[in-house]
Amino acid sequence: MESTTVTAAAAGTWKLGDLEVNRIGFGAMRLTGNGMRGNSDGAPIDRDLAVGVLRSAVEYGVNHIDTAAFYFSPSRSANELINRALAPYPDGLVIVTKVGPGRDPSGEWLPMARPEQLRGQVEENLRQLGRDHLDVVNLRWTGGVSIAEHFGALAELREAGLIRHLGLSAVKPEHLTEAQAIAPVVCVQNSYGLDRRLADTNGLLDSCRRQGIAFVPFFAISGRQREAPADDAHDDRLHAVARAQGATPAQVRVAWTLHRGPNVLAIPGTSDPAHLAENIAAGALRLSPADLDLLEPWR
Repeated sequence: MESTTVTAAAAGTWKLGDLEVNRIGFGAMRLTGNGMRGNSDGAPIDRDLAVGVLRSAVEYGVNHIDTAAFYFSPSRSANELINRALAPYPDGLVIVTKVGPGRDPSGEWLPMARPEQLRGQVEENLRQLGRDHLDVVNLRWTGGVSIAEHFGALAELREAGLIRHLGLSAVKPEHLTEAQAIAPVVCVQNSYGLDRRLADTNGLLDSCRRQGIAFVPFFAISGRQREAPADDAHDDRLHAVARAQGATPAQVRVAWTLHRGPNVLAIPGTSDPAHLAENIAAGALRLSPADLDLLEPWR
């Protein structure tokens, strides 16, 4: 589908607390040249190219950028690329980051941060981004049953003015209930897509919809491929819908994601300017009932 004349506004808007964002955003992970698995074998991405992609995203109307201090490779840091590309930040730009996990300088994953260590992670994000507060901080959960101590620590940082709004990532419905009893949750960011639909079966998506909480899928395009390219994840049904719509399979995946509810946001990431334009254009794609019926049996 035509991508050069469509902006992120075509997907509509939703609010993260009092911060209104277009439902098509941008995920910064792929700008670092490798994924989050602690390896360093991803091909380095040209720094100027990465900066250009970020600036183009904002020119396309993207005002919601997802990042984390642990998005880095030996030669690239997502936060520092965002700072270089976009500071001084335009009015209305919302940067969402995550804390909880950490990586050592070699890229190896560290144990989940203790509650008292979260302030240091928040301050590291502030330093890298060049901000005096963070718009939204998601607690990325890799710990045990209860998130109360960790989320409570972030709530204290919110009260102190370092954080404006709080969210959750990689959580179960009971975690959302527990967090909501401590402080307001404005978004939940979980793995979700055509072939990864746990949030449907466990009720998390419905719970977010009822409470007016943004649900923000990651790996919505790549699905089970995760950090790997998504090409092998597109089956015949997806290709059939893409042909009928004059779109790419990746665009259909983004459009399907947005169709899941007005509170569902998309944060596709890329280091390719052409793919960026395609992802933005997917916000204007409207799937027909026949398209949705064809895709619905996906398991």
